[in-house]
Amino acid sequence: MEITANHVHFFISYAVAFLVFTLIGKWYVWPSIKDRSAKLALTPLLLYACLRINGLMFLMPGLVSPDLPSAFAVPTAYGDLTAVVLALLALACVRGESALALPMLWLFNTVGLLDLIYANIATFKNHVDPAQLGASYYLAVLNVPAMVVVHVMIFAYLLRWRGTATAHGSAA
Repeated sequence: MEITANHVHFFISYAVAFLVFTLIGKWYVWPSIKDRSAKLALTPLLLYACLRINGLMFLMPGLVSPDLPSAFAVPTAYGDLTAVVLALLALACVRGESALALPMLWLFNTVGLLDLIYANIATFKNHVDPAQLGASYYLAVLNVPAMVVVHVMIFAYLLRWRGTATAHGSAA
């Protein structure tokens, strides 16, 4: 795959957004959630994850180039939709303090992060030119890096929760 100026601009945008969201997560979000209950800590992160519904715009003619490879667009759009459904289910379990909260969080977070990794790989595998993303460009350079950071914070919380549960004999 030939690297064009469009790719360079995309990578710079993605990298800067990833750095900024990482710093926001490290300096502001993580300190405010790390010692809170799952209900308080994870609700805003799961609500943000529900904004992945925007991934369906990859299937909308006029918002993306007709040249956007469907081998990239279809799995990416439906992977995002799947992640949203799982985030909503995890959110319901967390808010309802269900025994299913922990497994649903692990399921959502694993599937959601794997979907983002797949979409990033598919960008190269399917030779996506960032210009083909059209109006969805912002989604790829802002929402994807933010979602990666959200997934990392949820994993960090889950590992801490698990460690706390083991140390105290409960998952609360």
